[in-house]
Amino acid sequence: MKHPQLKAEERTVLGKKVKKLRRVGFLPGNVYGKGLNSYALQVKLSDFEAVYKEAGETGLVDLAFDGKTKPVLIKNLQMNHATRTLLHVDFYQVNLKEKVKATVPVVLTGEAKAVTDKVGLVLQTLSDVEVEALPDKLPENVEVSVEQLAEIGDQITVAELKAPEDVAILTDPAQTVVKIVEPTVEEPEPEAEGEEGAQETAAENEGEEKPESEGQPAEGSEQEKSAEKKKEE
Repeated sequence: MKHPQLKAEERTVLGKKVKKLRRVGFLPGNVYGKGLNSYALQVKLSDFEAVYKEAGETGLVDLAFDGKTKPVLIKNLQMNHATRTLLHVDFYQVNLKEKVKATVPVVLTGEAKAVTDKVGLVLQTLSDVEVEALPDKLPENVEVSVEQLAEIGDQITVAELKAPEDVAILTDPAQTVVKIVEPTVEEPEPEAEGEEGAQETAAENEGEEKPESEGQPAEGSEQEKSAEKKKEE
């Protein structure tokens, strides 16, 4: 079976200085494996991106370095998530006759009956599983149909997943992969008490007389009573 090919070069720039490599379009990396000392190398970023798009982390890549071509798996891809910049990559050299472990995504297929009947929602609680297989048998993902899920509480566990031939799933069989849950209903937000209180106060005060201005004598004040007393005398 033909695998994507990637050419690598020996890397002499190490440590924090690898930033210079990225600026000129190279991705720093290492290759390692059973019985193999770690070897510092670099690959063209554009070449790596094309190969990674095709192979992912479970597809074999023929890595050419040091005058030889070896089958490897892409591992531990590091990325600056803020800038979406690739920082570093490891290549794991495999023995095609020895099984390896890898983590692969679980992909849901079909539409659950519970969703069709508007009974509930699909909640995926496990997004990937660990598998073991020969390097050239590693699957890209594990698919599972959710069409039979019809009621609240219906679920599918790891034990019910069907792995491709010659592939073993190592994740705990009792773990839930996907289940049907009750739909969530958003409650309307209550009106702010401040606004409601202000409106009620304004309604109560409507039509009431305004209080006398400060400093002005009110009706029946002491000054008026004194003047009336003098007239009587």
